[in-house]
Amino acid sequence: MSRRKDETLSIRTSAEIKQLLRMAAERERRSLASMIEILVLEYARTHGLKPDRPSGEATDGSA
Repeated sequence: MSRRKDETLSIRTSAEIKQLLRMAAERERRSLASMIEILVLEYARTHGLKPDRPSGEATDGSA
């Protein structure tokens, strides 16, 4: 399932967290952004979180 990437997220974090993220991304051969997506999706799956509406769903009723 392809997700439309039309949102920007900017965070501030410690050098330690950034280093760990970089290490995880390198291990998985992913970009930092992709690694963050994987971590969030895994957390959501593990904890039963679901978005209010599926990605790409029109809000005005049009397809």
